[in-house]
Amino acid sequence: MSTIRKKKTEEQIRQKNMENLQNFCLFDDTYMTRFFDENIPCTEFVLQILMNKPDLRVEKTKSQVTIRHLEGRSICLDVYATDSRGKKYDIEIQRSDYGADPHRARYHSGMIDVDNLQTGQKFDELPDSYIIFITENDIWGQGDPVYQIERMNLTTGKPFEDGSHILYVNGTYRDGTDIGKLMHDFSCSNPSDMYYKVLAERASFLKEKEEGVAEMCKIMDKMMREAAADAVQEERYDFAENLLNMRKLTKEEIAQAANISVEEVEELAKELQA
Repeated sequence: MSTIRKKKTEEQIRQKNMENLQNFCLFDDTYMTRFFDENIPCTEFVLQILMNKPDLRVEKTKSQVTIRHLEGRSICLDVYATDSRGKKYDIEIQRSDYGADPHRARYHSGMIDVDNLQTGQKFDELPDSYIIFITENDIWGQGDPVYQIERMNLTTGKPFEDGSHILYVNGTYRDGTDIGKLMHDFSCSNPSDMYYKVLAERASFLKEKEEGVAEMCKIMDKMMREAAADAVQEERYDFAENLLNMRKLTKEEIAQAANISVEEVEELAKELQA
């Protein structure tokens, strides 16, 4: 690529990144991840409102935390926090209703349990856990701000009290209460329109301050380049599949023409045969 074309492409990417950044709200995954990552004040403030506990103190928080399962499906938590009493919080921020499926909440709860009980520990040492889905839509359709899910002993009619808690937060909820204002701020793209100072300051840093904007643009640039590379690779695979279907070239010739490895061609051939 010529220098002038490269500069033009980079400028187009920068302009697109800036446009996307200004339109981002906390339901956008890329923005949300950087917004809360290792940011104790913002995570703590959100949990204080959602849990209705003004004295709740967060000691540790991290975004995009992977809990691995060696023989099954691993999970990646949007925001994973620990409070001063050792309680665990998994905050999942979801645009898609499907992303907040009850079975996913169950699985996340189980995986967090496994991650927090070591060999030799007693079962009653397992910390309380909270799986919190903040959904852009009111997926339960009742208009309530929060839907609290708890296990019950159906025979006695009393709570099971196993320390496992699931909450669904209605992102469409709006009123003058703390949670109504919080959901407004989650959907807000303009920092100056946000109710809460701690969230507005973080949004302003990422969208308006030179250091924050550079940080976000770097992340988005990397994502765009990775997406473009993936798209190119898919085109190569499609081209190789077309050549395989023609049955006129050897696998080595197809690999050279499509600019992929012979091993990849062989894998594509197996998939086509299947």
